[in-house]
Amino acid sequence: MSNISNVFTPLLGSIKRKHTDTPATLASLSKTTPGEIEHTERHGKLGEYLGDAILGFADGLTVPFALTAGLSAVGSIRVVIVGGLAELFAGAISMGLGAWLAAESDRKSYYVEEARERQEVEDCPDKEEEEIYEIFDQYHISRDAARGVVDALKVNKDCWVQFMMDFELKLPRPCSNAGWISAIVIAISYFLGGLLPMIPYFLYSEITDALYTSVAITFFVLLGFGYAKAVAIGQTRRDACFSAVQMLFVGTLAAGASYAIVRGVNAEMGGGGA
Repeated sequence: MSNISNVFTPLLGSIKRKHTDTPATLASLSKTTPGEIEHTERHGKLGEYLGDAILGFADGLTVPFALTAGLSAVGSIRVVIVGGLAELFAGAISMGLGAWLAAESDRKSYYVEEARERQEVEDCPDKEEEEIYEIFDQYHISRDAARGVVDALKVNKDCWVQFMMDFELKLPRPCSNAGWISAIVIAISYFLGGLLPMIPYFLYSEITDALYTSVAITFFVLLGFGYAKAVAIGQTRRDACFSAVQMLFVGTLAAGASYAIVRGVNAEMGGGGA
C-alpha cells in the first residue's frame, strides 16, 4: 500500500491545489512517478524525435541507394545523379508531408475524443466515476484506496477528463508544433541518409568505380546505423549486432533487387552505357 500512497498522494494534493490549472496536471502520471515528471517529459520528446530521425534515415539510406544502384545498370553517371537527386528531394518532401499529415490527424482525433469524453463527464458522471474505479481495478487497487483520488478528480472536471484520456483511452496530449518538428526531422534525416550513397557519383567519372565505392560506403553505414539504432533504444550489444546485420540484409536485398530489375529492363530494351 505504501507504493500506492507514494504515487497517488502527490497527485491528490496536486489536484486539490490546482483547480483552475490546465488539464495537463495528470498528463504524465501514466508514464512516471511524480518526482520524475519533468525529466520524463523532456526525455519523451527527445525519444520521439529520435524515432523520427531513425525512420527517415533508414528509409533514406535504403531507398535512394537501391535506386542509384539500379540506375547504375544503365551505365550513365548523369542518369544516376539526376534520378538520385530527384528521388532524394521527392522522397524527403513526401516523407515530411506524410509525417505532418499523420501528426495533424492524430491531433484532431485527440481533440474529438477529448470533447466526447468531456460530454460524457457532463452527461453521465456516475458512469464515468465507475469507469475510474474500473481503471484502478486493473492495477489491483481497492476502491477504498482509490476513493480519495476519485473524489479529488470529481472536483476538477478538467483533470477528470484528462485522467480518462490518459488512463482509459491512453492517448497522449499532442504538442501544437510536434507535427512540423517531426516533418522536418524526418525530411532532413531522409535526405542525409540518401545523400551518403550518392557522394561517389559526384567524385568519379567511371560509373563502375562510383558504384563500388557507393556499395562500400553503404555497407559500413548500414552496419553502423543498425547498431547505433539498437543501442539508442536501449537494446543489448548482442541485439545491436543482430540489428546491424538485419539492416545490412534489408539494404542489400533492396539494392540488389533494384539493380537486377533495372539491368534486366535495360537489356530487354537494348540499352547500353552512355
